[in-house]
Amino acid sequence: MFVAPLAVIARARIVEPMLRIFVPPNLPATAPKDSIALRVDLDLPPAPAMPAPEVLPALALLQKWLGSSSAPPPRLFLQVNRSQMSALVTALRGQPLFAWANAPDRSIAWAGAELAGVSTFLSGQPAASAAASVGNSPTGKPAVTTPPRRPMPAAGRMNVDGSEHFLAITLPHRDHPTYARALELLKAWSFLPEPSNGKWWQRDRHKTLSFLAEMRPRLETDFGATFTPGFLQRTAHVAPAQLEATATEAGGAYDVTIGLRAEGATDSELRTALLTGRPYAEAGGKVILLGPETLAKLSKAQQALSGDPSTPLAPRQSRRIPAARAAEADELLAEAAPGFQPPETWKARSSALKQISSLKPAPLPERLDERLRPYQRLGVAWLWHLFQHDLGGILADEMGLGKTLQALALLLAARGHGSALVVCPASLLENWRREAERFAPDLRVFVHHGGQRLASARDVLPFDLVITSYGTLVRDESLFQEAALGCVIADEAQHLKNRRSQNARALRALHARGRFLLTGTPLENSLDDLRSLFDFILPGYIAAPSPGARGTDRAWFDDRLKAQAAPYILRRTKAAVAPELPPRIEQVVWCELTPEQAALYRQTQEAGERALIDLEAGGASEGQVRFAALTQLLRLRQICCDPRLVKQDDVDSGKLETLRELLAESLDDGHRILLFSQFTSLLELLREELERQEIAYCYLDGSMPTAARQEQVDRFQGSDECPVFLLSLKAGGTGLNLTGADTVVHYDPWWNPAAELQATDRAHRIGQNRTVTSYKLIASGTVEERVLGLQAEKRALLEAVFDASDAAAAKLSLADLKSLLKSQDGAHGPHAL
Repeated sequence: MFVAPLAVIARARIVEPMLRIFVPPNLPATAPKDSIALRVDLDLPPAPAMPAPEVLPALALLQKWLGSSSAPPPRLFLQVNRSQMSALVTALRGQPLFAWANAPDRSIAWAGAELAGVSTFLSGQPAASAAASVGNSPTGKPAVTTPPRRPMPAAGRMNVDGSEHFLAITLPHRDHPTYARALELLKAWSFLPEPSNGKWWQRDRHKTLSFLAEMRPRLETDFGATFTPGFLQRTAHVAPAQLEATATEAGGAYDVTIGLRAEGATDSELRTALLTGRPYAEAGGKVILLGPETLAKLSKAQQALSGDPSTPLAPRQSRRIPAARAAEADELLAEAAPGFQPPETWKARSSALKQISSLKPAPLPERLDERLRPYQRLGVAWLWHLFQHDLGGILADEMGLGKTLQALALLLAARGHGSALVVCPASLLENWRREAERFAPDLRVFVHHGGQRLASARDVLPFDLVITSYGTLVRDESLFQEAALGCVIADEAQHLKNRRSQNARALRALHARGRFLLTGTPLENSLDDLRSLFDFILPGYIAAPSPGARGTDRAWFDDRLKAQAAPYILRRTKAAVAPELPPRIEQVVWCELTPEQAALYRQTQEAGERALIDLEAGGASEGQVRFAALTQLLRLRQICCDPRLVKQDDVDSGKLETLRELLAESLDDGHRILLFSQFTSLLELLREELERQEIAYCYLDGSMPTAARQEQVDRFQGSDECPVFLLSLKAGGTGLNLTGADTVVHYDPWWNPAAELQATDRAHRIGQNRTVTSYKLIASGTVEERVLGLQAEKRALLEAVFDASDAAAAKLSLADLKSLLKSQDGAHGPHAL
């Protein structure tokens, strides 16, 4: 025994003890498990000196738990349960002998009979019975049996106490998943720890209210905090501001108001708080918290409604918006102010556009309705809904899904609401006339073109449908401006993508109740394409970015454009609505240049790079450099196709040799082929090749008149005598039905995949019952290979716009051009050489 008998103690000299007990920092986690690991430092005085009386009970407990009569080592480690730890705390009550193991130089403070940060976790067996319970095991060591466990208060979570004037927060225990973040949060907000009670304090009223304004909701959602009844009672008059929105009809528009709802506070008091940057306002004995998330939602909504990202935040703002914006604003306001209840007319305009399947069918003749596929019937209902509400839209279904048929069905439904005008490329006039005759024979149709022209606006009235070309519309703009039109439909809307063009200006000048566009590619180059289209279908609906908008400001306008455009674009894919279509297989065929062709490519590429460097060094403008780069790019592409295009008649083409093999194999297997190129001069060379091989063919380019064009299409579709159809990419990429073919060959790639896809869809469309294979002939290691990378970017852009999610588009920049012209991987010329 290292504790002497009482008689000896009475005669002994008493010295100050050297006893320190180190408590583990993970006590909140280990105490409920009754596995508290203690470190005890002892420095007992030699006999006959005795330790101080105040430590003797603790020494007696340690001696009993160790089960040894010999003197203990100067440092020992032992594991105790909550009852044993509670007994030790009771034995050393008020003594500065406890310290945290991770802060050994600072004693743990006492709060009366409780050891701060320790006693609260020792809620197992009562301390009074601890001494009796220890040493009852057969070995005399701490008992194996432990008292019943019960959860710690609030499961060790963060606990908040205080008022509007101060906060006292208890951190979660160290093993809690939110502990590190909670500690970092309190430090960031200048909370200070109080060792005596283990709480973190904030005693500044302004900081307290600022903290509650920003963090009050997150304390529960992010940290799982609990709040004392006293805190809830003392802060009953402190409440966050809410958002509210209203909308009322104002003629053909709506007056929309969105702002803060704060009981007892005026807009003036709220405005003062916002202007001074104070995140709370006080009025009538109440404190209104202005949380950053609430203000961010309010600012976003106010900027969107005003169409200006620089709109200052206000406690309340009212705007008059056109009816066309109801669908966009409905989603915006419902997100910002969940209790928003718009007028019934607002709901009628907007909700149906979100749930197209709930639209009422358009009134159609039974014979036509029976011919429509389900997705086409929905498309017509969507068009009819927009027309009834004096709105416009873009039908952007994939090529081959019957946009023309759906448009004609709309015109039948809208018959009696004024004459309709269809504007299309001249090459499609006959196609529209035939489709109208086939699907809507009841419509009185007039083709206004060439020598057959209406003399005045009055002459339009007898006809249900007038079909004209873009060029003719420009020439007869005044005639159609004066006409009382019920509906205008512009086909192949890429003709409007330059808003400054005569086509776009002439269309915008028309007056009609409904304005619609048909296009499989509403965006090809950039979001400016989309802006130009909406200038026609919903004039004034899309806010144009300010001329100097750059960076984040420009991105803001682009994001708003996508959100506003989404309700008025209907896009369906073949995979989604026409699964019965046979698959389309796309394959890249890599072509190796001949040695002479590769040498010519390398020489031209090096000369082009030097020329650009010399131009820039000579101070040429960006426009001059860009023109030179485009010229060099054209030469390289032509060399990849056939060196004869650059007057090198003695250099063979590796790509032409690949085409010969592909044609021979495809024709032997009975396939019929559409062969596309962007260069009409190359088509002439391919004609010579087909004639040399005595292969019958049809031919179409942009210079051909409409009648000759239709003759070639009918010839190819009507019989199998011509297995090959040569087409220029742009002339053959729109308005044609060529389901007689099952193989498509793109001889030379274009950077825009939408144009290539349109061309391929001449064959892959409703009516096709064979698998369509699309081949791209690519000269490996050349500029053509780099074009594939640009196509991937553009394809992602198109998908993003149709999904109304993201569309960060960019035109082919000077940097893009330079990148295309540079040698690949640091080498000069094709990598295969």
